[in-house]
Amino acid sequence: MRRYETVFILDPDLGEEVRNQRYDKVKEIIGAYKGVLIEFDDWGVRKLAYDIRKKTRGQYVRVDYCGDGTLISELERTFRLDDKFLKFMTIILGDDVNPDDILAEKEQAEAAAAEAEAAPEAEVEAEKAEEAPAADAPAAEEKAEEPAEPETKEED
Repeated sequence: MRRYETVFILDPDLGEEVRNQRYDKVKEIIGAYKGVLIEFDDWGVRKLAYDIRKKTRGQYVRVDYCGDGTLISELERTFRLDDKFLKFMTIILGDDVNPDDILAEKEQAEAAAAEAEAAPEAEVEAEKAEEAPAADAPAAEEKAEEPAEPETKEED
């Protein structure tokens, strides 16, 4: 089984319901052809580099999945038949991959990212707690270190 990535651009004027129907169709095709969906990433509406069918913006979507050649053929056939898909591109990310291993790696990466996100927040709170008493200390030291007024000798 190979790992693929497909990026497609949808018409940005589609309603949310119609757009979700297109997303479901892509997911359905992947499942029907014994593919494994790794990630479905909606990038949102972005400006196109050049006009496509008189559109200056498009709804970008990236799909990461595993499958075989028949799956790709059917997906691209669907993209060509539906005029709401403005453009698409499929690339091979890897040959002879195990989808279970990829999903396990993805879960580990997400768990590590969640831990890394939680750790800086705890560090920031700890630093704030340390800075609060330290902020008061220099002010007290400055008061203590104020030089006394120099004594002047009076000459008669």
